[in-house]
Amino acid sequence: MIELKKPDEIEKLRKANQIVAKTLDFLESEVKAGMSLKQIDKMAEDYILSFGAKPSFKGLYGFSGAICTSLNQVCIHGIPDDKVIKPGDILGLDVGTMLEGYYGDAARTLAIGEISSTDQALIACAKDALYYAIDIIRDGMRFKELSAALGEFIHARGFVPLRGYCGHGIGRKPHGEPEILNYLEQGSSAKSGPKIKNGMVFCIEPMICQKDGTPKHYNGKWDAGSADGLNTAHYEHCVAVINGCAEILSVV
Repeated sequence: MIELKKPDEIEKLRKANQIVAKTLDFLESEVKAGMSLKQIDKMAEDYILSFGAKPSFKGLYGFSGAICTSLNQVCIHGIPDDKVIKPGDILGLDVGTMLEGYYGDAARTLAIGEISSTDQALIACAKDALYYAIDIIRDGMRFKELSAALGEFIHARGFVPLRGYCGHGIGRKPHGEPEILNYLEQGSSAKSGPKIKNGMVFCIEPMICQKDGTPKHYNGKWDAGSADGLNTAHYEHCVAVINGCAEILSVV
């Protein structure tokens, strides 16, 4: 069952998500070539704690980092380790917080110095697909319609979505119903399944691969990328459906 949040709950979720947004802005301004993923993770954790919030990913499902640091071919769930970032890399940062029992979650992919035109297009696809999806959300639309629209947008840009992973509901738990794929599953109808309603809060997160959306894991069940071994990109916002449209909570 997809929860409908009361206005006061949405405001609590907004506060948790504003800390996520501030953390991502902080990291985007501070992250530079020569830093290790562990250094970046520590910076993020200290920054989140400074607001009285907790990094919600730490220990979640056994994850070891405070945030996800997904480098180059890793699209999501990258574990912070001793790898050092260098010019030409692209780095996905996924940040989660918990404040007073409510969760926040958002992500973006950064260019480290000058990057290739392909990687520029890859990141632009992830970001543009996210904002396109947010813009078309309406009360009464089905989630599968949203998934279908995301898939069509990604394919029109010449890329493919990472399969088997999805956006999700969020509230007093970090993940919940609905699951929002970035594509329509084969044999499924866009006119089926639950509808978007006012009061729903969920995360949309396009995960973009270049040629093959089949997932590959580089580190046990973590560090998920594409079977093609090429660079990937990821963007995410947390939104609330208010007055029939989606409002982004993960902004300052």
